[in-house]
Amino acid sequence: MARAVQRLLAIQNALTDHPVSHDQKVDKFILPDGAVMTAKADSVSPTNLVHIDGLVVCEYRLLDQTAQLVISAVGTQFENTASHVPSFQVIEILPSSSSPQASRNDISVKDMWATVYALFTLYHNQETIPVVLSQTINNSEDLRSYLLRSGLGRTAHAPTASKKEIYLQRATFWQGAGTRGYHTRGWLPPSSFSIAPFPYIQSFTRTPTVIAAHPLRPPKPKPGETLFRRFCPSIGETLEFTYFDLGDGSGNSEHLDSFHRWHNQERVNKAWGERGSLEKHRAYITEVANDPAVLPVIMSWNGEPMGYAEITYLKENHVAPYISGGAGAWDRSLHVLVGEDKFRGAERTTTWHRALIHYCFLADSRTENVMGEPKADNASIIKVEFDSAMHIATIFDFPYKRSVLACVPRERFFRLDVL
Repeated sequence: MARAVQRLLAIQNALTDHPVSHDQKVDKFILPDGAVMTAKADSVSPTNLVHIDGLVVCEYRLLDQTAQLVISAVGTQFENTASHVPSFQVIEILPSSSSPQASRNDISVKDMWATVYALFTLYHNQETIPVVLSQTINNSEDLRSYLLRSGLGRTAHAPTASKKEIYLQRATFWQGAGTRGYHTRGWLPPSSFSIAPFPYIQSFTRTPTVIAAHPLRPPKPKPGETLFRRFCPSIGETLEFTYFDLGDGSGNSEHLDSFHRWHNQERVNKAWGERGSLEKHRAYITEVANDPAVLPVIMSWNGEPMGYAEITYLKENHVAPYISGGAGAWDRSLHVLVGEDKFRGAERTTTWHRALIHYCFLADSRTENVMGEPKADNASIIKVEFDSAMHIATIFDFPYKRSVLACVPRERFFRLDVL
């Protein structure tokens, strides 16, 4: 019961108004495109400066007013008394007063997105950040249109309320709003694999364990292609997911060498049972790479391989029959190992696990659930899944093990403060 109470309190804290984070600082923050961002207060004024690669791209300041995004109470007797909805201090965004572009007084779209990133890093406990764009920004109307049309922000819900404030939304920001189609600074590096969701047409899988109709899956990425990149402030390093590169066939590859070494460790073999020769592991990855439903991925910290993941479509997976109501057409599941001991530990594990879920939801907006099916007695990984906002949907028996089906819906993952 005590643990249940702790989890309820954690959910409550995630939905409660908190001041600016004391532990998360935007200092030497590496954006996905490699640019370095810093946001800090000016020494002689209340204005905060946002630097990218050493240049001040914009400024922001906290105004002496608050704003509250009331939605469901609008049109009811509670519209003006909805004290349960948090109010947050309004932030004004201004052009740089010191950069070489000061005469233009404009802010580029990708720098605007980076500024929103800085704000949600500093104020990550806030589900919304009310901002106003200074009229001294030359392209303020273009930026306003960008924030609203991309879904990064919204105006007040009440028809009679002021529309000046734009409420930046944490949930839509982390879902990639304002990236794809606007600039190339997002967490999914530009490639033909991530340019747009793959169109729907039916396909079919028949194997000894699966008979299923499902959407045709997109062609695989290029070997070694980076699929996801995000700097993690709590670790101070950049996490990357890269499509497995088997090499050109004439020799080994860094990915295969790491995979082979990891699976011959007792700790990893105990969980995966794939100890064996280099050729066995080459054949294993070749088979996985030829399966349209599975994405084999190498995880790395600052470019150093640390683990392996298989990101699987559930519809044509042998887990699907155990899912009450069936698997969604684009729902995914995760199978993961950490191979390097130096990259183990609770904080790193929580970070990469949440990032894998983040990637699944970013990769296709039609993915509604991400699931896992660890052994029912694997308390450590089940705790990690709980910490990533997952719940246990059921307990079931494969022919060879008893598993729990852990699940996190898209809405919950992005509504809570887990990134």
